[in-house]
Amino acid sequence: MADSITSRLRGNAAASTTSSGPGALSRWHYVAALMLGALNTLSFAPTPHGGWLEIGIFAVLYAWLTRTTGWKSAALTGGAFGFGNLVTGVWWLYVSMHHYGEMPAPLAGAALVLFSLYLALYPAFSAGLWSFCAGHATGSARRDRPFSPTWHGAFAFASAWAIGEWLRGTVFTGFPWLASGYAQVDGPLAGFAPIAGVYGVGWVLALVCALIVQSVWAWFAAPRRRAALVLPALVALAVMGMGMLASRVAWTLPGNAPLTVRLLQGNVKQEMKFDEAGVSAALDLYERMITSHAADLIVTPETAIPMLPQQFPETFGSALRRFSDNTGSSLLIGAFGASIGTDGRYTDETNSFFGVTPGSRQLYRYDKHHLVPFGEFVPWGFHWFVQLMNIPLGDLARGKPVQHPFMVHNQPVDVDICYEDIFGEEIARTLREAAVPAGILVNASNLAWFGDTIALDQHLQMARMRTLETGRPMLAATNTGATAIIDAQGRVSARLPAFTVGQIEAKVQGMTGRTPYIAVGNNLVLAISLVLIAVGFAYGRAGARLGRK
Repeated sequence: MADSITSRLRGNAAASTTSSGPGALSRWHYVAALMLGALNTLSFAPTPHGGWLEIGIFAVLYAWLTRTTGWKSAALTGGAFGFGNLVTGVWWLYVSMHHYGEMPAPLAGAALVLFSLYLALYPAFSAGLWSFCAGHATGSARRDRPFSPTWHGAFAFASAWAIGEWLRGTVFTGFPWLASGYAQVDGPLAGFAPIAGVYGVGWVLALVCALIVQSVWAWFAAPRRRAALVLPALVALAVMGMGMLASRVAWTLPGNAPLTVRLLQGNVKQEMKFDEAGVSAALDLYERMITSHAADLIVTPETAIPMLPQQFPETFGSALRRFSDNTGSSLLIGAFGASIGTDGRYTDETNSFFGVTPGSRQLYRYDKHHLVPFGEFVPWGFHWFVQLMNIPLGDLARGKPVQHPFMVHNQPVDVDICYEDIFGEEIARTLREAAVPAGILVNASNLAWFGDTIALDQHLQMARMRTLETGRPMLAATNTGATAIIDAQGRVSARLPAFTVGQIEAKVQGMTGRTPYIAVGNNLVLAISLVLIAVGFAYGRAGARLGRK
């Protein structure tokens, strides 16, 4: 068990309580946790190297959790931190709902707050779960005693945090935005991404920070016990060093010849994207951009042409087909798909990508599988909410979870659309189960819904995590930004300024091989976390029984 806390530290903890009962914490404890969560938003893009800031913030969070005296106060602390982080980190949803969805401002603001409160339940769950495993004598009379940082408490914190973030990215289709591992793309722990994915990076982050706090506590509680003081700090430094060294490991190798690619950014205003005049302008714009000059692969943004291919003007379709055949260029075009019934009606509309291959009359088609709640499908019981917004998307059909890659010469290319590239397990699954794994990833998005906000940089940061997890480059083609090329090491090699019309032209090398994350997905971090939670729970219960004696 851990060393006891000094009487001075116990006195400080007692001073933070109120008269509402033994072990009760001041409301300012939770206000501080909320402010700490808001500060954590600065760890993410566009802050450069924000992973280092995040380590400091998470160390303070863990130290703040050690002041709690039971699972309820721990859960409230974690929930306050999560709410502060999420309401400031996804405030751009207000822009989507109010400015583009035309929802009244008070309702849009309330929806943002309620959504952030819901998301905060997951860090609250993590903190409460950690509390049960951290050795607090929940059934003893010593409810006023804060937690002492311990080895098993540190591993329990890492595991509980990873499980909570995985649940947030899974339940009700998931919303893993601002998962803690993303801030480490430029941090010292990025090397763990190809091994255990973004949740594994979050697990390591939580462990390192808990060990740092454990060492600091030992400085005050047991200054004469050098092992208690030095060993946690040495382990934390060693883990960080392993992360930096792992970043140098080449998990994948070049495969097939490099491709010349062009990524198009049309900067079509969202408010006119679906108007007749806007559609006509988009057709003219993208026809000119696509046919300007040849490339092995030319990619448009998501729904660059917001209609079905069957509805394309004949001149537009003929111009693209003729250009592809004459120049050997393969095209990926964002549009809508649908099934045609026997009566000629269109059903099962999809958010899709269509590929044109030189010399072939067969269209490649990718249908988006992971749809956006309220934007592309309406959860049961929420049609009233969607009716408050003027968004021209409704209940779309889903594509298959694993779909065939698009072949560009001899290089297979995997396509995903917008929201899908924040789900690393799904991309890893496609690469794992495909008969011919892709060597290049393509993400096409329309982030115009979110205006000129941090959402653009955050989305690019998550795309960079996907390249680290898979060891493959990604081509990000967007309507307004951030259009970019990311290499297999997660570095942005080219990027267009946001809200401009332009294109990126570059040569991209596809990769072959499997990272450990492709092979096992999130199963590794989940298995380790569940085992350690079980061990920590058993150890914590044993400590509780000892505390009652």
